[in-house]
Amino acid sequence: MEELKPTPGKFALNNGIYLGLAMILINVALYVSGLVYDGVQWPNVIYYILFPIVIFYTISKFKKANANELTIGFAIKVGLAVAIVSALVYVVYGLIFVYVIDPGFMDQMVEISREKMLERGDIPAEAVEQQMKFVEMFTNPWVANTFWIAMSALFGLIYSLIGGLVMRSNK
Repeated sequence: MEELKPTPGKFALNNGIYLGLAMILINVALYVSGLVYDGVQWPNVIYYILFPIVIFYTISKFKKANANELTIGFAIKVGLAVAIVSALVYVVYGLIFVYVIDPGFMDQMVEISREKMLERGDIPAEAVEQQMKFVEMFTNPWVANTFWIAMSALFGLIYSLIGGLVMRSNK
């Protein structure tokens, strides 16, 4: 009887979902505490630490399940899948949040950004308006979510490559 080889998707799906849920929990905590309106970013550092850890862990689990064999290609498939699944989980939450839970949130964030720029006083009003066009573009949920998926894929690729180079089989 032939032994079934593990597939990258099987390993990536669960850990990608957990990673996406971690990002959701961080954002819910920021929203509920009101820290999101102050522009507090330090809780996101937790996610930036978890991201490579989960990718490396998933790659190592895949290697172990694959009779300790790992190619860089499979490491990249596993890591990229984790990154993209986590991004998609977060995007689904983000769309529900913006369109159902708090439809006025993005408008509030744009206005808070405008006020903070004007309070600084060192930026001319014309420059503030130019920067606000950029802010408004990135507060569009579709642009922001596309950017989020692209950045997750990019960093997933980088961490997967590192994990693959470190954990690859030397056969």
